[in-house]
Amino acid sequence: MNLVAAVYASTECLPKEERYGLVGQMRRAAVSIPSNIAEGAAKGSTRELFRSLNIASGSLAELDTQLDLAERLFDLDVATTRAQLDRVHKLLTALLSSIRAKLNPPET
Repeated sequence: MNLVAAVYASTECLPKEERYGLVGQMRRAAVSIPSNIAEGAAKGSTRELFRSLNIASGSLAELDTQLDLAERLFDLDVATTRAQLDRVHKLLTALLSSIRAKLNPPET
């Protein structure tokens, strides 16, 4: 949720003509991350959660690329947003790893 707020704040200063371009893409990708996590958690299945977390991870990768573009094209300061993105990436990677281990336990 903090990442979504950071993306909304950082995209406010982008040009108005980007409202339906890069700004819209960045905001949709950001909102998709917690939305997919919530959807997967609500389904009550470890496999469904894992699938939804993978989708969230893809949205996070999209947002990472879009942040790079905004930084290059518009000299946007993305330090705060990048810090939030990095934190979410670490948490999501750890959660995916943990669930993967549960779904595929080592053979004894």
